[in-house]
Amino acid sequence: MKDGVIDEPNACAFDPSVLLCKGPESDACLTAPQIMAFKKIRSGPRTTKGEQLYPGFPPGGESEWAGWVAGARPDQSAQYILGTQAMANIVFQNAAYDYKAFNVDRDARAADNLAGRTLNAIDPDLSAFQKRGGKLILFHGWSDPALPPMATIDYYRGAAAKLGKNADETVRLYMVPGMQHCGDGPGADAFGFAPGLPPAEPDPSRNMSAALERWVEQGTAPSAIVATTYNVETTHRAV
Repeated sequence: MKDGVIDEPNACAFDPSVLLCKGPESDACLTAPQIMAFKKIRSGPRTTKGEQLYPGFPPGGESEWAGWVAGARPDQSAQYILGTQAMANIVFQNAAYDYKAFNVDRDARAADNLAGRTLNAIDPDLSAFQKRGGKLILFHGWSDPALPPMATIDYYRGAAAKLGKNADETVRLYMVPGMQHCGDGPGADAFGFAPGLPPAEPDPSRNMSAALERWVEQGTAPSAIVATTYNVETTHRAV
């Protein structure tokens, strides 16, 4: 695409099998085991019985800085760091935990039992929050390499279903094409200020926090929010 951004990754039908090496392995193609791993990352983790545990990652930001490989080695990626360190330090509290011994049935259940009860924020019933006049803005970058964006979409759909026809009076969801984990990536930034410069007076039409503040304090619900990408070197608006 001209701007290098996939607006609707869920509508992108890409079969990585087209990248299969026709000859010797090289950086320009993938081996059969690599394609299998690629497909598993896309589809998300499942139990040995085929039960979906969590969404997979959509296409769009794999090769960007801070993408699937954040540095020179795969073990510098956000997926690797969050996955291994969460299991070692939060779930099992054992710095010597070996991720290669991970068992999807046993350890996923252990994660829920040992850490999930404290850390999970997955209950979609926001009825009490709504009764107190609460307002919630959710946003997620479509190219987030750390947390699958579909998880946020699934939560929003669950919350909206619980709240019914008045759901948009309480919760709004914004998906940011091309944005990685809270920023960066080939797309735009959702925060409304240029990197390296002091933030200007927040504009509710361009800034999530300002939009939420106006919604709560003035009762003006947000509609579209303009995301902007900046030339980091010159801090001039690029798009």
